[in-house]
Formats: sequence, structure tokens, C-alpha cells
Amino acid sequence: MPLSLVEYPTHERWRDRSVVRLHDGLLHYGGLVPSLTEYLDVRAHRYSNREAVVELGGTRLTYRELWTSASRIAGGLQQHGIGYGDRIAIVFPNGVRWVQAFLGALLSGAVPVPVNVALGSAEVERLLADSEPDYVLDDELPDGLPFIDDGACLSELAVLCYTRGIGEPARGVELSNENILSAIETVVHDEQLTCDGIRNLMMLPLAHASGCVNQLLPTFAVGGTVVLDPALDTDLMSTIEREHIDVVTGTTNDYVRKVAQRTGVADAGRVRRISCNGGRFGDAEAAQLRTTFPTAQLWSWSGSTETSGIGLALSDECAQTHPGSAGIACGGMELALYGPDAEVGRGELLCRGPNIMRGYWRDPETTARKFTGNWFHTGDFAEIDGEGFVRMVGPAASVEQATAKPAHSA
Repeated sequence: MPLSLVEYPTHERWRDRSVVRLHDGLLHYGGLVPSLTEYLDVRAHRYSNREAVVELGGTRLTYRELWTSASRIAGGLQQHGIGYGDRIAIVFPNGVRWVQAFLGALLSGAVPVPVNVALGSAEVERLLADSEPDYVLDDELPDGLPFIDDGACLSELAVLCYTRGIGEPARGVELSNENILSAIETVVHDEQLTCDGIRNLMMLPLAHASGCVNQLLPTFAVGGTVVLDPALDTDLMSTIEREHIDVVTGTTNDYVRKVAQRTGVADAGRVRRISCNGGRFGDAEAAQLRTTFPTAQLWSWSGSTETSGIGLALSDECAQTHPGSAGIACGGMELALYGPDAEVGRGELLCRGPNIMRGYWRDPETTARKFTGNWFHTGDFAEIDGEGFVRMVGPAASVEQATAKPAHSA
């Protein structure tokens, strides 16, 4: 059967009115500042006296303190000859130093390269060899006179994030300033994050796009506080009480394990949002969370590093009205299906939008293979209904073979 590519427009009910279609045919957020550095600089001054980042059992910094320390790190990097476009590897566990290093690299004009230390020394060395950083931050943070380089533009490389598919080597994903700023705008808009000082307990690795791009930076965007545990093994309930947490972010496994530790918490009514990154809540998990946190809205995010960690969003309300769904396209994301059954709503899931990567680091062949025009091949086999809700069926290693089968057996 012939393969076809069929676009499935986002239902008007879910369309973000902040995005407009430009001459390249893609949806873009209007009015973005030119760079992530400039964007964060405004927030650091606007919320200067608020607490920005907390490391459990360790350092606490206000926005003024965080920005000042990051600018001094940038000045120290400049003294080491680091400048615009250089790559800075961030090899720290979750914590305040990771955030300082990341921001310091940004302010120096360089490109941060987050490296997940949990991968082990051999994989860390492989990623360093592949990215060929001009400087590695893994011990002492450099110190110099305050310095900020915010001369980048939207299309330029902002962060080089690594990702690895099943059975594949890790690849560097080039995320531009527009990619990251679009992802921030999407999360803030869809989760309706407010500027009243949210306190976000993050149980995600900062070295992943889901942690850094989708949670750390949107929290900073609204002047909130990010609460981090270097061991990623937080006692969820006691931390919520002690740190007055009102937003919790993690993976499905985090919630299954940690909510089971206790069935009640005195400050549970304060929690207003629970976000699951990298997949949807199961019915039993969602029911348990609704019981434990009766005032919290549940949010699920599905995406990949190549899509800046976002792609499909699912609110608690939609999860209950569309059981089994992974969500709908969010922000400026648009969806298509590829395969012989694409016309009837089944095939490989494709996407395009302002959050889609520039390409793979030094790998034009794989980049070309993953794109059809401006459509990115996710490698996932999915179904899309008339309202735009996506149901994930499985990997689409062979679209021709997978789509030749009926969607449901009799």
C-alpha cells in the first residue's frame, strides 16, 4: 500500500492564541525576546528578592544571589578564554551548583551541554568526547568580574542536550533559543502558571530536557522557587510539608513509589498541581493522587528531547473525558500521521513547530532521516481522533508493517 502523510489540525478549542503562522508555514510565538539569557535577565531583576532555588539540606539562593553568582561564573569563564558559541559541559548532580553552572555558561555567551552524571563515568566520557566541550564544569566554579553576554538571536544554538533511543547511541540535540523559549511559553500557558511565587518540587534530572527546559525554566519564568534533591530520592510527603510545596513534578515511577510511602499529609491541600513528565498517569495512579491531593490538578506531558521535551499535553479534565489518551498537541505544535492508514487516523506520529530541534549535533545523515520536509518523525505509532487527541499504540520501527494491521481485533 502507498504511504501517505496526513496532517491533523489542532482543534480550535485547544489552539494557543499566542502563536501565529509565519512565512515558513510553521506556527511561532509572537513577541519573543531574542535570547534565553535576555529572557531570564528580566525575570531575575523582576523577582530579585524571591527565593529562586533551594537544595534540600544545602544552599538557598534568591534570584539576585543566583544571578550575581552566575554572572561571576560567566566572568570567570571569560578569563579562561570562553566566549560566544563555545561549549560548556555541565557535569554536576541536581542541585544549586548545577543551576549556577548552567546559567553561568549561558551568561558567558557559551552553549551549555548538560551531562547526566547518573549515566556512569564511561558514558559521561563518551558524551564529552562527542560534544568536545571547550570547558568542563565538574568541580570548582570559576569566579571573576560579573559578565553577561546577551547578544544571541532566536535561531542560534542555546543548549546542546543529549538523548538516547532504545538500542541507539546518545546523540546531541541542538535546541535553539526559539525552541526553548517556545517550550517555556507552552508550559506556562497550558499549566496556567501564576506569578504569585509557586514552589516547585522537582524530581527530574536537570540534565534532561524535561527537567531543565520544561520545569526549571518555566518556574523561573513566573518567579517561582525550584526545590531540588541532589539524590533524586525525596521523601515526598515530608518535603511538601517542610518546604510548603504547591507544585510537584516527576515521572510516573516517582509518584507510584513515593505516594505509597504515606497516605496523608497535613499540607496536602496546598498542592495545586502535580505534573507527570514523559508519559501519562495510569488510572490507578491518578485515582490515588486525587485522593492524596484533593485540590491538585494533574498534568501529563509527553515529548522528546528533539521536541524540547514537550509535544502532547493532557489535563486532568481531559484525562477523565478521554481515557487512554496521551494528550493533544500543545503550544505551536502540529501533528501528522505517516503510513498507509494515515487517512483513517493511524500511523507514525509526526510533528512540527517552533519547539522542534535544529538537528542532531554533527550528524546530518540522521537529521535528514528524521525529517520529511519540516515534519519530525517521532518513531511512535499512534491514533488521532476527530478532536486531535492522540492514543499511543507503540514504536513505529516499521510503519509499513505496523500500519498494515487492523487497529482493533474483532
